[in-house]
Amino acid sequence: MSQKPALFVSTFLGLCLAQAVVAVETKAPPANLSAAQIVDKHIAARGGLQAWHGVQTLSVAGKMDAGTGDSAARSAVLAKRGTGASARRAAATAAPAEEKPQVQLPFRLEMKRPRMTRLEIDFAGKTAVQVYDGHSGWKFRPYLNRDDVEPFTDQEAKAVAAGKGDLEGPLVDHAAKGTKVELAGMDPVDGQAAYKLKLTLKNGDVQHIWIDAKSFLDVKIEGIPRRMDGKFHTVWVYQRDFRSVQGLMIPFVLETAVDGYRETHKTVIEKVTLNQKIDDAAFGKPTPDKLAAAAKPSA
Repeated sequence: MSQKPALFVSTFLGLCLAQAVVAVETKAPPANLSAAQIVDKHIAARGGLQAWHGVQTLSVAGKMDAGTGDSAARSAVLAKRGTGASARRAAATAAPAEEKPQVQLPFRLEMKRPRMTRLEIDFAGKTAVQVYDGHSGWKFRPYLNRDDVEPFTDQEAKAVAAGKGDLEGPLVDHAAKGTKVELAGMDPVDGQAAYKLKLTLKNGDVQHIWIDAKSFLDVKIEGIPRRMDGKFHTVWVYQRDFRSVQGLMIPFVLETAVDGYRETHKTVIEKVTLNQKIDDAAFGKPTPDKLAAAAKPSA
């Protein structure tokens, strides 16, 4: 299992084939659009500013890929040898040598304004939990045989505090968040013309987002870099299969790619619920009773 499963919410969706088929028929993108105009068109395409302001909670459920091989065997190796590069290589060979499909893990993500998140992932008969209460974050990873609730790393806390876990994404109300947006040129995504936007966050971090020149949906996002095999790698999240949920366009498929690695990981959304009542206590530090409740199969 990936140590840092992608969230989207922040994210993270079968338009790939359709896009490839119609790529030759794509109209030329509108000329002379400024970054501000592109952002305005993007927000309108996603459902509109007023509609997003009306969303107080967002709940998502689905399945995410977590690598190939037998999950129980991989978990056992990681538990014995740790999570370093040598342990990951051993885990990769724990299952039989023949090619195996991706292991798919059920997950549930809840987000609440102003910036609270709770992620649960079922893995090898156990439920991992990651929460952020708006100020602090914790994680519980039983699949590594870790029975303690651990605080977020400095990098994880910095990413959330910088706004990378915003319910509506980084472009909505970007100026109020202290984010500067610039047009960095055109760059095709899945064979379609796309505007490449450069975002400079309030803390100085830089992120890139690709906006489809025809639909103005955010089809590609630069994710949080991942430390793998001793160094950081660039991460991209491709957002596909946008569907309308109460007037908001939500991607139902997100595919994560890591620079230097051929294998990609797909997250498939099965259910999206808006404005469900969620108590703030759900985002607090996990306790034994809360973890026991989370481990129960969802209805």
